[in-house]
Amino acid sequence: MDTNITHEDTVTRVMEALESIRPFLNKDGGDIELIDVKENQVFVKLLGNCSGCPVNFSTLKLGVENTIKQHAPEIEKVVSVE
Repeated sequence: MDTNITHEDTVTRVMEALESIRPFLNKDGGDIELIDVKENQVFVKLLGNCSGCPVNFSTLKLGVENTIKQHAPEIEKVVSVE
């Protein structure tokens, strides 16, 4: 891993990842908000229909986390906060 990656660069790439999946969430009446990026973890909040959806764990792990890791490989975990 490149140790010269700045926090700002990581946040920018995480935001780009979220923007790329936002249309899919919006289509189902949901959305996602970036709360914070700390070390190798991203904290997000699922909004709208996504917050109460019974499959939001799958959405978070399979959709959000995988997309973020593609854009920012240094991220190890995505955590949903209430």
